[in-house]
Amino acid sequence: MAKVLTINSGSSSLKFKLYEMPEEKVLCSGNCEKIGLDKGIFTIKWEDKKEVSEPVFPNHKVAAQKVVDELLAKHIISSYDEIKAAGHRIVQGGKYFSHSEMFDEDTEAKIESLIPLAPLHNAAHLTCFRAFKAVLPNCPMVAVFDTAYHQTMEPEDYVFPIPHELTEKYDIRRYGAHGTSHNYLALEGEKYLKDTKGKRIISCHIGSGASITAIKDGKCVATSMGLTPLGGIMMGTRTGDMDPSVFNYVVKVTGKSAEEVYQMFNKESGFKGMSTVGPDSRDVLKAVEEGNEHAILANKVFNRRIADFIGQYYVRLGGADLIIFSAGIGENEPRTRRDVCKLIKDALGVEIDEKLNNTIHGKECLISTPNSKIKVAVIPTDEEVMIARDAYFMTVGK
Repeated sequence: MAKVLTINSGSSSLKFKLYEMPEEKVLCSGNCEKIGLDKGIFTIKWEDKKEVSEPVFPNHKVAAQKVVDELLAKHIISSYDEIKAAGHRIVQGGKYFSHSEMFDEDTEAKIESLIPLAPLHNAAHLTCFRAFKAVLPNCPMVAVFDTAYHQTMEPEDYVFPIPHELTEKYDIRRYGAHGTSHNYLALEGEKYLKDTKGKRIISCHIGSGASITAIKDGKCVATSMGLTPLGGIMMGTRTGDMDPSVFNYVVKVTGKSAEEVYQMFNKESGFKGMSTVGPDSRDVLKAVEEGNEHAILANKVFNRRIADFIGQYYVRLGGADLIIFSAGIGENEPRTRRDVCKLIKDALGVEIDEKLNNTIHGKECLISTPNSKIKVAVIPTDEEVMIARDAYFMTVGK
């Protein structure tokens, strides 16, 4: 048995879980929020207890120290040396990483070189890695990449139709995201396909950020997000795919800079921009019920984009055996699952048990009827356990 820490960091946050491995038992979890601000929030859950406090986190190193100090203070560990490995989520691994990798100088340098592709994420991940390395200098650390799972795509699925020299010189291509989640969902989904040959899964990670992946025999064939997480389906604040000329036209008619419009498409669009209500799907759906026309249109576009990608990937896979709904909206919003399945029902023969679907909130369940030509399941994702597995098997368990 060994204790393994998983870390998922943002520019002002640090989520953590401590596992007993290989049993995959969660010993505690928590979050450091508002790092760098005047007042922080620290949450920790262990056993059947939960504690929330408001310490000041001037930087990630202080937050990392707080995490391990609390583990000691609450007797979750008896010394720092009990933490045998730490796994760090890294959003962008570029062309360099097709699997998780031990943190060393080369890994660190490559992650840093990829900051332009994920400026908020990769920079924050490195800051947090360095913070934990300072606090736990003897603990081996593993980088687990969101993009790694998608490295099995064929060139015709990841190369963009731009001048060849741009592709070659600047490594411009489809990298995808949420790969750790899609990998987990593929593994979990296979139990519904025990007697199926050539297992074909369409995995829908639908949250504030959302992506859809076509999976065959456990490997990614295609995925919706592109060079960055801006591509694919519409999301909470992101546009998803659209006519590229919209970008240039908005620059011209508004007088805004290219960077300003890029940030608008990233942070002010999607549900937030279309509905005028906000980025949270719960608020949008409430406005839909109240008859808000902007919210109604935004919701229809959202569902249509999901259905469109499912249809596209049905063709790409030569059929489908299982469709999975996961992440915040996919796991908890029966109306979205219902409406998407209605859009693909006639074409793909999908049929769900609506009464059963209405009862599923954050729990795993097969919601398709026996008559459905494709099985449909709700499977809560677990990126942290995938990070813990890689960190454990690359260090203690190898």
